[in-house]
Amino acid sequence: MTSHAGPAFSLEFFPPRDAAAQARLVDGAKQMLVIQPHYVSVTFGAGGSTREGTLDTVRALRDMGCDAAPHLSCIGASQEDLRGLLQRYRQEGVRRIVALRGDMPSGMGADAAGALRYASDLVEFIRKETGDWFHIEVAAYPEMHPQAAGPAQDLEHFVRKVRAGANSAITQYFFNADAYFDFVDRAQAKGVNIPIVPGIMPITNHTQLMRFSEMCGAEVPRWIRLRLAEMGDDKESIRAFGADVVTEMCQTLLDNDVPGLHFYTLNNADATLAIWDGLAVA
Repeated sequence: MTSHAGPAFSLEFFPPRDAAAQARLVDGAKQMLVIQPHYVSVTFGAGGSTREGTLDTVRALRDMGCDAAPHLSCIGASQEDLRGLLQRYRQEGVRRIVALRGDMPSGMGADAAGALRYASDLVEFIRKETGDWFHIEVAAYPEMHPQAAGPAQDLEHFVRKVRAGANSAITQYFFNADAYFDFVDRAQAKGVNIPIVPGIMPITNHTQLMRFSEMCGAEVPRWIRLRLAEMGDDKESIRAFGADVVTEMCQTLLDNDVPGLHFYTLNNADATLAIWDGLAVA
């Protein structure tokens, strides 16, 4: 893996559900190449429900010249499943993986969680199976994982993933840069020295944003919530306001020498590029 001078930018995509969405993804990804992503990542549905779609999307993005990293989650997967996937990715020449615990598919009992319960177990498993072949990204939660008992316990979980062999981390999105800086300070005080890259979520849809944030424990500051609520269904105003707010936060992060920015694109080039175009780096 080559080292990267200056902040490294990366993009996240999700596997499209049909041919039309696939065409939109390819088109949007091509537009976003202006960001010169260090790598792109491709998500994995609950319980691995989009496994084939993930690999197909990884291939499509690699055909464009991107270093593409599939997400791999251990919930609901046997060690055999995971071993097979790692071998497959290795055969495809994939060198980077985003290792996550993943979400329980609805209706699945706790006994169906799979052999590996935590992301730290998955990181350990990947290292045991494949040595240093993969650059492993893990998740970090500046505002705490929604299922954690408290910030200290949550940080311990993160430190465990790093000790298990993670190379770098991507945070859950946030809209308060201080939450990120505080998390990094606390992680570094525990001896963590890997890059912790802020995850960035464009704001394009009020209802969707509130739903996502509720699920993943991201705090939407009251002033942002009130402004969005006031805009109602005025999509254009929401997008313009969202781009301003998120761009300003990204600039603050970059001015404080973050290792990079990871954009949760939601396969939407316009929203991501609206932020990118407002940054000093662009």
